[in-house]
Amino acid sequence: MLNNQDSIVIKMRQNNMFQNNLFSQSDQKPLDLLDRLITVGSKIVFRTTIAIALLGTVSCTTKVQLDSSTAAQTQTASVSSNQTDSPKNVATNSGLQKITLVEDLEHPWSLAWLPDGTMLITERPGRLRIVRDGVLDPTPVAGLPEIFASGQGGLMDVSIHPRFTENRLIYLTYSHGYRSANRTRIARARLEENTLRELQVIFEVSQTKSGAQHFGSRIIWLPDETLLMTIGDGGNPPIEFNGEFIRQQAQNRRSHLGKVLRLNDDGSVPSDNPFATSTDAEPAVWSYGHRNIQGITFDSTRNRVWATEHGSRGGDELNLVEAGENYGWPAVTHSREYSGGLISPEKSRPGMVDPKVVWTPSIAPSGLAFYSGDRFPQWQGNLFAGGLVSQDIHRIELDEAGNVVTQESISIGQRVRDVRQGPDGLLYVLTDRPNGQLIRLEPVGG
Repeated sequence: MLNNQDSIVIKMRQNNMFQNNLFSQSDQKPLDLLDRLITVGSKIVFRTTIAIALLGTVSCTTKVQLDSSTAAQTQTASVSSNQTDSPKNVATNSGLQKITLVEDLEHPWSLAWLPDGTMLITERPGRLRIVRDGVLDPTPVAGLPEIFASGQGGLMDVSIHPRFTENRLIYLTYSHGYRSANRTRIARARLEENTLRELQVIFEVSQTKSGAQHFGSRIIWLPDETLLMTIGDGGNPPIEFNGEFIRQQAQNRRSHLGKVLRLNDDGSVPSDNPFATSTDAEPAVWSYGHRNIQGITFDSTRNRVWATEHGSRGGDELNLVEAGENYGWPAVTHSREYSGGLISPEKSRPGMVDPKVVWTPSIAPSGLAFYSGDRFPQWQGNLFAGGLVSQDIHRIELDEAGNVVTQESISIGQRVRDVRQGPDGLLYVLTDRPNGQLIRLEPVGG
């Protein structure tokens, strides 16, 4: 039986700095490495400590040799079991093959399909790409907004309006500003051939922050054609806001940081939002107490919203997200400081929602998909969570009540940035590296 309000704490052997998520995000430029390194416990970090840590990252980094062929490559995807506290967690061997469809994508972040089967893929440095009939158009889409591309920031999610065939609207999330003052934005525009027309910024986070961390930035659509957008908490210590660590803003309902927001398709706030009439909350807030959600999906069979979010050192979470609820960060958490110290002595508290899964050490969760297709009928109703550090996809089986029954790991062998169910019922994966790939997972034999 599952305990701790149906949470599962995945207890795995502690390994190196990467497995503790210190460098679980995309490759950092030198200034962005400093941003992350100075999170170690206090506001004063000696230069020698930084130098040692930087040397450590060099020694821990493995250079990946890429196959020079651009043709589709097919190989068997291995599936392994994760050990959990639940005796029900017994993984089954699943016959999969993974086919590399597209290469030469620079840190791809998200993908979406147009009704005609054309694929849109974002590249974090600031390009929107088109894939037609399996071929990557060499010319990026024109008309993108000005983007702050640094560290974890850049061009992130892409999503199409539920009535795209009528209005041809696509939605982009991205970081905007400068290192000293930046924020997450949503823009929408009409897509005409390879150009964005009539681009409008329909929403931006209420306050700016410094650094290049924790933008969140995933979008999903609900059946009523409102959208949910995830916003990170602003970054690790010593980044501050109003005299305290900026991560405390996740508990401040007057801030957009550390939240899931619900918006109309034009960026306005729905009148039935949980805090729409509250005097102590931003009306766009839908849920709060989140660190950095980079995976969110909608279960259309039971009208449920699932999200995965990054912990700090350990403590990554899978949450069943509901309107008006508080998910605890940083007041309660299974995470620790990157230095190893406690962030909070509490892991649970009345009035705050416990996660369904806790991953320690971190998998660095990325894209999240709910599977409803017919190509893997045995997986209908399962969640598929990408892992950057774990370089795999976690298949998560749920029961009717939304409790986790079992997990298994589908090895990809590269940092997984996004995972999506395609219109054909197959699973598609983006890998996060300078020469990123689009991979399709399908049953052995097609």
